[in-house]
Amino acid sequence: MPKYSIVVPFHNEEENVTQLYARLKSVMEHVGETFELVLVDDGSSDRTYKLLEEIAAVDSRVLVVKLRRNFGQTAGLAAGFDNASGDFILSMDGDLQHDPAEIPNFLEKLEEGYDVVSGWRKERIDNFIMRRIPSRCANWLMAKLSGVDIHDFGTTFKAYRHEIIQNIPLYGEMHRFIPALAAWYGASICEIPIKNVNRLRGKSHYGIGRTFRVFFDLLTIRFLLKYMSRPLHFFGGFGALSILTGGLLSFFLLVLKVIHPSANIMDAHGPLFVVAAVAMLAGIQMLAIGLLGELQVRHYHTTAHRAPYAIDRLVRLRSPEEPSLLSGN
Repeated sequence: MPKYSIVVPFHNEEENVTQLYARLKSVMEHVGETFELVLVDDGSSDRTYKLLEEIAAVDSRVLVVKLRRNFGQTAGLAAGFDNASGDFILSMDGDLQHDPAEIPNFLEKLEEGYDVVSGWRKERIDNFIMRRIPSRCANWLMAKLSGVDIHDFGTTFKAYRHEIIQNIPLYGEMHRFIPALAAWYGASICEIPIKNVNRLRGKSHYGIGRTFRVFFDLLTIRFLLKYMSRPLHFFGGFGALSILTGGLLSFFLLVLKVIHPSANIMDAHGPLFVVAAVAMLAGIQMLAIGLLGELQVRHYHTTAHRAPYAIDRLVRLRSPEEPSLLSGN
C-alpha cells in the first residue's frame, strides 16, 4: 500500500497530461516514499484518456479511472478519492496551474499532524474583476458561515489524511467546502501559500457563472453544518412560530366574534382571517418538511453510500512480471 496518493481529475487536458505526469513523477520520486498517481478522466472528448492509458501501460504506480461521461470536478475528485489507497491523499488540478514542486510543503504539514492542508493563492494573477473580487467575497463569506478561518476555499490543491477524506460525502459542487465539512468532523486544518500560475495550454473550464453558483452553495453548506443531523430544529422552529402566529390571530378573531356575535367578522377582518389561516397552514407544512428531513437523515445513515459518478473502467499495470492492463466496468 502506498504512503501517498496524488489525485488529479482531467477534462480535455491533452496538452497538459504528459508534462504533468512527468513533473509529478519527478517530485514524488524525490520525496522518497511509496506513492501512486490516481488520474481521473472526467468524460474527456479529446485524447486525454488515450494519453492516460499510455502512461498507465508503462508505470504500475499509475491508476487511471475513466468515468462514463463528464460528471464535473466534484465527482471526478470523489472517484479519485474512492479509489486512492494511500495513507495521505493530495488533490490538484490537471491544467498545470498547480506546481507539483510545492507538493513536499503539503506533505510536511501532514507529517506534522494536520488532517487537512489547504493551498492559499495568496498572490493571485487572474482577472481582477471577473475572478479575484468575486472569489474574495465568496471566500470571506465561506469563512464566516463555516467558522473555518482559511483564505482560499476554491483551490483544489489540498492534502488530506485518508480517514478524513473518506468520511466526507462529495456531490454537486461540494469539493470547495471540504475544509468546512472536515472541520465538522473535528479535523485539524492549516493553510499554506501556493503559487498562482497562469494556464499556458488548453482552455479554461471556469467562468463567472461558476462564481454565482458558489453563493447558492454557501446557503447549502451553512444549513448542512448547523442542521445536517437535525433538520426538524430548523424547519420546526419556523413552523412552530408560524402556527403560533396563526393561532393567536385566530384566537383574536374568535374573541371579537364572542364579544360582538352579530358582527360579520369576514367583512370586517377578512384579510386578517386569511393571514391567520395561511400562517397555520404554512406552519404545518414546515413541520412536515422537518419530519421528512429527519426521515432522510435516518435513510442516509442506514443505507449504503451512493457515488455521484459512474466508472467506465480502471486501468493499471498489473506488475513488472505481467505488463498488461487491468480493465473493468
